[in-house]
Amino acid sequence: MIRFLQKDTRLTRWIFGVIIGATCVTMVIFLVPGIFNDTTTASDTYATIRHGGFLGRFLPAQETIPVVDVQQAIRRMARGQQIPDMLMPIYMQQAGQSVIQQHILIEEARSLGITASDDDVRRFLHTGQLGQILFPDGQYIGDARYAELISDQLQMTVEKFESEIKQQIMADRLRDLITGGIIVSDAEVRDADLKQDTKIKFQYAVLSADDLRKTINPTDTELETFYKQNAAKYKDADPETRKIQYVNITDTDIPGGKPQIAQAEIQQYYNQNQQQYHVDPQAKVRHILISVDPNGGPNADATAKAKAQGILDQLRKDNGKDFADLAKKNSDDPGSKDQGGELGWIKHGVTVPEFDQTAFAQQPGQISGLIRTRFGYHIIQTEAKEDAHTKPLDEVKQSIVDTLTKQREAQAVQAFADQLATEAQKSSLAQAAQAHHVPVMTSDSVAANATLPGMSDSSKLLSAAFSIKPGTPAQVASTGDNTFGVFQVTDVMPAHTPTFQEYKSHVLDDFRDQQVTSLLARKTNELADRAHAEHDLAKAAKEVGATIKTSDLVGRDAQVPDIGSLAQSAPSLFDLSNGQIGNAINNSTTGAVAQITDKQQPSDADLAKNFDSTRDNLLNQRREQMFSVFASNLFSNYEKDQRILINRKLQQPGPLSGS
Repeated sequence: MIRFLQKDTRLTRWIFGVIIGATCVTMVIFLVPGIFNDTTTASDTYATIRHGGFLGRFLPAQETIPVVDVQQAIRRMARGQQIPDMLMPIYMQQAGQSVIQQHILIEEARSLGITASDDDVRRFLHTGQLGQILFPDGQYIGDARYAELISDQLQMTVEKFESEIKQQIMADRLRDLITGGIIVSDAEVRDADLKQDTKIKFQYAVLSADDLRKTINPTDTELETFYKQNAAKYKDADPETRKIQYVNITDTDIPGGKPQIAQAEIQQYYNQNQQQYHVDPQAKVRHILISVDPNGGPNADATAKAKAQGILDQLRKDNGKDFADLAKKNSDDPGSKDQGGELGWIKHGVTVPEFDQTAFAQQPGQISGLIRTRFGYHIIQTEAKEDAHTKPLDEVKQSIVDTLTKQREAQAVQAFADQLATEAQKSSLAQAAQAHHVPVMTSDSVAANATLPGMSDSSKLLSAAFSIKPGTPAQVASTGDNTFGVFQVTDVMPAHTPTFQEYKSHVLDDFRDQQVTSLLARKTNELADRAHAEHDLAKAAKEVGATIKTSDLVGRDAQVPDIGSLAQSAPSLFDLSNGQIGNAINNSTTGAVAQITDKQQPSDADLAKNFDSTRDNLLNQRREQMFSVFASNLFSNYEKDQRILINRKLQQPGPLSGS
């Protein structure tokens, strides 16, 4: 709703890219076998790394990795999401190995004389998105705000943050040293551009596995032979079933009717839950945003400011009556312009500071002057305000009554279900139900995954029913929101192997499933052979019963109906010339043969325009590949020499402490 004004998360996204970026390349050795050796490490230490090469095994320079560093890496990986306890060991191993790998690379950089100074860090902090955040308009935000940003967004100290920046700089310099000799020739760049930017249009004939499946009609003899050959598959294919007698209890069945809630109970609930009814200070606002064109040159800011001032002058002339119309016509905030600039009720701290301070400082009805934020120039109208307060009892009384009534009904429904089950144990479920005028039902013989009539959710009841022995006294199970079932198992039919005749339709399905894959491949190959021999795809398609379709003009990354990703399913189509017919294209659901009808390659001008960016991309790819090999060999040496010791106790399931 307040898309343009929400607090800035660029710092968080940037740090994910920077600090994690250094370790991403090292993850090519994901969970290296043997790297996690047992050790009796202190509980606050995740791992110990022994540096120093061959002699380091005997006279090692040891480095410890604190648990807190790994926990911090896990939080970055989770990106604010809660990690289930059962997945924590996996995250712990991945994050732990990532941190270990980064430490090994940094030690290798040091051994090669690569360093990073405080001046390097200062220069780094002035660059890119981070520089825009810490030095807006060239002005430093101050040590206090800097420390607050790092603490809030990354949960670390400035010292720790700058230490990781320094390691990142060293890792980058190591990468540059290792990969500095890599080159890409002009011919390779041209070939890559041709490959990437060539587009094709084609006619293709499609065979459907579903259609072919219907043509597979074996004789009974063939089916019975198949049934016997797969006897193990059909053993106990008919699952156990049970007959269940049950009563479904809802709030309409409660003896005595709807519970009555006393005034004293309402007052007690209100007193005990004051926090629920607390309302933070909030303001109802609308605004007009005039953004500054980032490509508008040195006069862009002045141009935006002049436009905003003109709109403000109009608003002041008519006392704000045309605010909504002017917002719809002029505002650059896509989230609110169509609503006349309306943002609704906002709380303190939700918007950027300059906007927040103005919105809450104004009186209802007041229109601000021009407010400059990183998004541009705002004109803000405060429509209404509410101070912090607690809603009075009269305002929330009905919601309390509804809550307490629902709680009391749930208790009463369960109590009645328990009572009915107790009475059924003394006589029978049918007699107990009749005594209380509630209907009793008996199911057919049903499987464990069935549904029982009259219940919103019979899964828990069926699960319980299939876990008890016949003759067990009446039981109670939840059957939905404030509903309970009282049930008994009256009969059990054990799982058994069906006869061929009983299971014939299922056997036919299985037979077809087994045959259709090979039939699809065979028919698609036949289609391709005929199309090539006759050089007529349409004629070949008609002969084998395929459907003719036509693609759009597409590139390698396109998804084409019935074929899927061209890059994966049919990359060879881009090697064909106009009019040529390709080979069979097979996947699990369709088979296809394509004929090129149009092929467009980039012009020399296009190739020249993309030349530099393509060269950079190829160069970066090869550098990453080479550095991955270097890192892999480095880690293999540490693993071979048993220089990494992990505290295995920390990889047991459990919550992330301190999260």
